[in-house]
Amino acid sequence: MNEASKTRLFRGQEFADRYLSGKVLDIGCGTDIVVPNAQPFDVVHGDANHITDYLPVETFDCVHSSHCLEHMRDAPGALRLWWSLVKPGGVMIVAVPEENLYEQGIWPSMFNPDHKATFRLDSSASWSPVSYDLRKLVADLPDAEVLEAEVQDAGYDRRLQRHGVGFVGRLAHFVDRVHKAIFRRTRVRLRALDALFDKAAWCFGKPIDQTLGEALAQIQVVVRKSAPCRQYGGFKVC
Repeated sequence: MNEASKTRLFRGQEFADRYLSGKVLDIGCGTDIVVPNAQPFDVVHGDANHITDYLPVETFDCVHSSHCLEHMRDAPGALRLWWSLVKPGGVMIVAVPEENLYEQGIWPSMFNPDHKATFRLDSSASWSPVSYDLRKLVADLPDAEVLEAEVQDAGYDRRLQRHGVGFVGRLAHFVDRVHKAIFRRTRVRLRALDALFDKAAWCFGKPIDQTLGEALAQIQVVVRKSAPCRQYGGFKVC
């Protein structure tokens, strides 16, 4: 299930009414657009690492991105460019995988090898060599006020959570990949066998990607851009 769709159900209509109104840009949405009135921006529209090459700054009331920032080559740099598209008084909403819930202590990511960064919230240390504290990233943006920042784990079973794998766990992961490759080639899928392989792999240490189901394993931040202070005569107006 698409992460934006799952998150939309979690947020509710009040969230949409408060933040997702006016002119909305949805970065990395694919076909799972956040609200019907949003303007999509995905790979068919250009490179989100250099989004200001395609869109003018301070154009949007809301810039939204769900599970795209972790794919950027320079996550802080891309975030600054996305932020520049927000009008003064507008908001940016970003959702990314939470590294302990999604990657579970394994890098490169076992579940999405295209991930180039991991994210944590309000933590000074991380096991990941490419980790960023998302609150700090957005708080350091110019004229930024963080309105909301939270880990969202609805439906996530922490009893199934792993943290890193040894040789046996990686071997279980390899066997699991072979099993799925055989399915792709033969087009014959026995769900009972799938379940047996998944359970056996987990018992040997392989993490489970719970986001393939209904679970959330992410961080969401909402940040508002305040109007910059201006000098009029001897007075400063903000």
